[in-house]
Amino acid sequence: MTEVFLGREALGDGLSRHDLQRWYRRMYRGVYIPKYATPSLGDRAIGAWLTTNRTGVIAGVAASALHGAQWVDDDEPIEVLVDERRRQPGLSPRMDRHSADEVVMVEDLPVTTPSRTAFDMGRYLKRAAALARLDALMRAAPFAPERVEMLMHKYGPVRGVRQLRDLLPLIDAGSESPKESWLRLLLIDGGLPAPETQIPVLDGGVPIAYLDMGYRDIQLAIEYDGDQHRSDRRQYVRDIRRLPAVERLGWEVIRVIAEDRPAEVLWRVKEAYRRRGGAEIDEMRRSTRTFAA
Repeated sequence: MTEVFLGREALGDGLSRHDLQRWYRRMYRGVYIPKYATPSLGDRAIGAWLTTNRTGVIAGVAASALHGAQWVDDDEPIEVLVDERRRQPGLSPRMDRHSADEVVMVEDLPVTTPSRTAFDMGRYLKRAAALARLDALMRAAPFAPERVEMLMHKYGPVRGVRQLRDLLPLIDAGSESPKESWLRLLLIDGGLPAPETQIPVLDGGVPIAYLDMGYRDIQLAIEYDGDQHRSDRRQYVRDIRRLPAVERLGWEVIRVIAEDRPAEVLWRVKEAYRRRGGAEIDEMRRSTRTFAA
């Protein structure tokens, strides 16, 4: 872990101002790190807390990462609950109300609980990004949706609560990446039933594959081929080899890549869903809430 400290405290402990300027650089107002260090998100969270004179609470996406959620970059802006809003680069202060039972200590830092973290992310982030973050948090640090509903009742009609209420029933820890969450939301917004995630495919009672998402009753699967297939050749080969075995067992697999247009993806899935005898669905709308017409 990178050394992170308050400059005034270091000067009080005997560090000269010359050495402070020579060997360290400022991370936030009054907070310093070694000049050539590359801070992690955890380091930056410590710095954000220090710049509030140790009175703030780490919240939002940074809090989800401290709880173990994946897909959070080290340069993600740090959200912190404070009594006085003083903006600075890399820091997102929020003067939101909170109570002591919504804060836990994580690595010696005050951090919002998983349910309070979900309450904040589901309100402040854009809809698709919010669901992806909520899925990742549920996977890393499971929380009860009922606890989030209690916070919604406690704080009333605050910013973004309508979006949060809409997303809460859709959270699924089975989504293994933000793009899988996005794809699932695309299907739901397009009028399809919520797909099941991480579907086991059995051959003679032995699982031979776990499908990203799909509809078990009509044996229709939707797989998102992400960047890991370019970076992890071994995993890519495994995935390619398992698909024929899955298809021999009667499954139809629709593969989606980043370059596919959302409307085309939705059309392909709906066509297969109808063809394979899925329940009645609404006609595809000109646009959904996850992509423009």
